[in-house]
Amino acid sequence: MTVPDVPVNVPIDDPNADTEWNDILRKHGVIPEKPPSPTPMIEEALQEARKLAHENRLEGKDLDELAELEDDEDEEFLEQYRKKRLDELSTINTASVFNQVYPLQKPDYAKDVTEASQKAYVFVLLTSSQGTNVESRILIEIWRELAQRFGDVKFCQIRADLCIEGYPDKNTPTVLIYKDGDIKKQLVTLGELRGKQTKVADLEKVMVGAGAVRSNDQRLHRTREHDAGASSSKIRQGTIAGDDDDSDWD
Repeated sequence: MTVPDVPVNVPIDDPNADTEWNDILRKHGVIPEKPPSPTPMIEEALQEARKLAHENRLEGKDLDELAELEDDEDEEFLEQYRKKRLDELSTINTASVFNQVYPLQKPDYAKDVTEASQKAYVFVLLTSSQGTNVESRILIEIWRELAQRFGDVKFCQIRADLCIEGYPDKNTPTVLIYKDGDIKKQLVTLGELRGKQTKVADLEKVMVGAGAVRSNDQRLHRTREHDAGASSSKIRQGTIAGDDDDSDWD
């Protein structure tokens, strides 16, 4: 069957172009139908993204920040977020049963770490046997602060050579993260972070990455504000970065 009024070997520059000639060719099956435009789908996706961004605009704000928005937001909408924040705080407070660094003994390792990780995340710090290991000293200080603030996570500490016979001191500090009886992540020295410049915020990122803390946890938010304020204060005072006597963990 021949196609009427359609010359053979017709040159087609752009089969997707919106031209009268292409419409004729499509009608007679010479070229396929033009694929649907992605524009409506893109516009719909953008609208949905804007809608979600608007609905979630209060995510991550603490109670004080929500109070500051009373004149700008619908009161009923704000109250929903206040209740959500209070519920989150209540859950955290209920689970905050540790709030200290627990010294480990090798015979009790299975009970205090492996078994305990069935109920909560357990972070184990293997420290240097020598007091000259700067990275170990840095992480010991960070460990104390994190333990006090994240009481729903169990922070433990033991000298590496007392935990694992012959463990190389050059591999300390070592961090082992346990959950559900297994090691979920480990760090050998602070090389994966920022070495001797490692801060509390760096370990918080590790906690978030391991799933021990949610990324919108209000305790993380307050820490960022505290660190920013401390940094600004140091700059104003002309403090030299890296001064061991004026660390962020004191």
